[in-house]
Amino acid sequence: MIPAATAPGRVGRDGALRLAFERRGGATVLAACRSTLPLQVLAPVALDDAAAVVSMLNPTGGVLGGDHLTVEIDVGAGAHACLTTPSATRVYRSAGPPAIQIVRARLAPGAVCEWVPDHTIPSPGAILEQDLAFHVGEGATLLALDAWAAGRVARGEAWTFTRLSSALRVDDAAGPLLHDRFVLTGGRDWSARGFTDGHAYFASLALITDAGLDDFLAALPFVTPAGGGATLGVARLPRRGALVRCVARGAPELTAALHATWSLARRAVLGAPPLALRKG
Repeated sequence: MIPAATAPGRVGRDGALRLAFERRGGATVLAACRSTLPLQVLAPVALDDAAAVVSMLNPTGGVLGGDHLTVEIDVGAGAHACLTTPSATRVYRSAGPPAIQIVRARLAPGAVCEWVPDHTIPSPGAILEQDLAFHVGEGATLLALDAWAAGRVARGEAWTFTRLSSALRVDDAAGPLLHDRFVLTGGRDWSARGFTDGHAYFASLALITDAGLDDFLAALPFVTPAGGGATLGVARLPRRGALVRCVARGAPELTAALHATWSLARRAVLGAPPLALRKG
């Protein structure tokens, strides 16, 4: 049987990434790692006393139409994983089939998962369907970020993608905690008033926790990202968490606003200082 990635007439490639984190003594280790190009990871690094920080990357330079990428993550009881990317992710033009990215993460009781990739940048004509799903165990903490640019804004390519869709779902043993989804069709002015109001960068950040949520919500209105140019809003979920929205006029403003929000969440929920990710 011919693998789907090389079947005649098939456009795109199948990439898979499977990571498992375990708590061993006072540290978190990457206990299992399997990958299939175009997905890969760098060796984990310890940037604080608790988390194992792993950078996920696509060495082919971006996501192409027809690519089907699947990421599976298991964070064991008491383990602390932080997953990021070395830089923003480019999604290139598609002549037909969409690029698909599926993320499935399971957090055991007492686990911590910080999903903080850099933003996604769609090219003109790009089609991407993304589905992020997290199952959160009792006493576990999740911080999940979904950040986007409207395109290469400085080149006049904002809102020229064909279609973007992204779903962010979180549940626990008692049922759904969050189901958030958007579908955007390119070729129209989403920057108009009532939409993004001139802000070509946008993000959602889900925080699920059983401790420190009140402190986070009380302090968030006082977050003032350096340089301005970004606006934050927050809604408390019916159970266990909150959803933060961010719109920004530029990539630096988006990065500053999200880092300030992430840092506040780490301090309020984990009692931890900001994490300075080492990116070139």
